Amino acid sequence: MSRRRAATATAVVVLTTTLTALSTTACTVREDGALTSAAAPVEAAGNPLARIRSAADALAGAGTSRTRTAMEMASGGTRLTITAHGEFDYRARVGQLTVVLPDRVLRPVTEVITPGKLYMKNRGAGVPDDKWVRVDTTELSDGNLVTGGVTDPLIAAELLRGALEVDYVGTARVAGAAVRHYRGTTDLTAAARQAAGPLRRRLTAAANGFATPLVPFDAYFDDEGRLRKVRHEFVFDNSQGQGVKVASTTSLYGFGAPVRIRMPEQGEIYTGRISMEGE
Repeated sequence: MSRRRAATATAVVVLTTTLTALSTTACTVREDGALTSAAAPVEAAGNPLARIRSAADALAGAGTSRTRTAMEMASGGTRLTITAHGEFDYRARVGQLTVVLPDRVLRPVTEVITPGKLYMKNRGAGVPDDKWVRVDTTELSDGNLVTGGVTDPLIAAELLRGALEVDYVGTARVAGAAVRHYRGTTDLTAAARQAAGPLRRRLTAAANGFATPLVPFDAYFDDEGRLRKVRHEFVFDNSQGQGVKVASTTSLYGFGAPVRIRMPEQGEIYTGRISMEGE
């Protein structure tokens, strides 16, 4: 097995080995921003579709945040949840997360995320404790939207660039903050066209790798236009050709908090053989 294939397979293991609308909407906004309901609330007088599509830009303006994620997977009669917490710098497009897998025997996985690379520590049989595995996320079949056990907050926001239409559900509270709740569907292919560089390649891979490029979402924005929470519903085709339903929820808080991420040094990257289950 080549180093690249081995590293990619290791990332896939994060997902595959852990797997052994009723809607009360007030108005709908079409892709052109026009309203389809004359009895729309005040919020619809603006352009909520534009707000949603620019979620990633608003995060770049905010600079940094803390984040919590939860990924729920259903395959057959099995339901599992992977959780994570960490921090992200949206201008530098880098973040660090601690990922907790359902199997409590396993140690948490540390992930450092960049636009085109994923670094993982404490993941992969035969990898020394002090070494990192590096994966080219643009080569993963899902662009690492779910493979690494987490949808990072930047890519979660980038997904919303492909929003096709949106329903304004109403107001709510997320982590004590007043937010506006929207529900809609985003198109991975359209989102990929709007993204740049490695992010475009990741989203293009995802559009081709999932069972459908159409992804339902619920998104919550605060009064400053910042994304505070988003939930995406994917259908992922696993290696057995079975549809795996994946609901990924990303919550953001602590905007502007200092973020310190140490990128792994070249000498810390594992270059040996990675043993996979069944070998």
